[in-house]
Amino acid sequence: MANDKIVCSIVVPVFNEELVVNESYKRLKEVMESSGVSYEIIFINDGSRDKTVSIINKICEVDKTVRLIDFSRNFGHQVAITAGMDFSSGECVIVIDADLQDPPEVMLEMLEKWRKGYDVVYGKRVKRRGETVFKKATAMFFYRFLKIMTDVDIPVDAGDFRLIDRKVCDALKKVHEKNRFVRGLISWMGFKQTSVEFERQPRYAGVTKYPLKKMVKFAFDAITSFSYKPLKIASYAGILLSFFSFIYLVYVLYLRLFTARTVPGWTSTLAVSLLFNGIILMMLGIIGEYIGRIYDEAKNRPLYIIREMNNFEDERK
Repeated sequence: MANDKIVCSIVVPVFNEELVVNESYKRLKEVMESSGVSYEIIFINDGSRDKTVSIINKICEVDKTVRLIDFSRNFGHQVAITAGMDFSSGECVIVIDADLQDPPEVMLEMLEKWRKGYDVVYGKRVKRRGETVFKKATAMFFYRFLKIMTDVDIPVDAGDFRLIDRKVCDALKKVHEKNRFVRGLISWMGFKQTSVEFERQPRYAGVTKYPLKKMVKFAFDAITSFSYKPLKIASYAGILLSFFSFIYLVYVLYLRLFTARTVPGWTSTLAVSLLFNGIILMMLGIIGEYIGRIYDEAKNRPLYIIREMNNFEDERK
């Protein structure tokens, strides 16, 4: 299929999804066939250790609209999305996970909004089925906290499931940040944006690839990529602590010089010292997060390394 004839590129990052990938391909294929537009489906294997790659390669053998980008190791979900966009050739690009929690059928609504002139159409979750109370609560907190902390208007309850126009995709290729938060970058770029609402479904099979540890890192990447507020908070906290420390010092000196009372033991002093030291270490940690990201950018390593590609007639970069 010639590149200029492809209307829509579907970007699907996968990591250990052998139980899901066949059904994901089937659903995506059915939806895109019903859309009446030419398309390609790009699976990005993010270092899977199961049979995901072999399954996708078999699909590629019988369906030339399916492409595979196989990373040399796990580089992360956001980087996998970026690679899919880098090698896409459609007039628009839709990002969707393979787990089928985001219903492929919603892509038809996205395409309709795109035809009406919108450059970005993101999926907004109005209900999350099959998720624990903890997961729902932390997700709700994350999106609201992110909105408060960042200087970019990032839609709440919206993940990476979205359609972007070719000009948005091309603009995103010019952004080479290492610790990527793709949905934030798209919001930062502007363009004409709208949403489609949907109910998030339970995972088709397998387990989530975003445990608590990855969610925390993802949150740090999101906040530090788009806001200096944590540094400002650290500065304000330092000023406040210094003020109270000075007041406490004046109080201790007053007791020592002008009264017969003595400071009763070391308990209160030690407690205050531990509190202040803990807050200082926290502030140093926040500063360290920003310095670490500067270090990552300074190394200027490639975002990803590809082991092999399947069904790509040429290199698109």
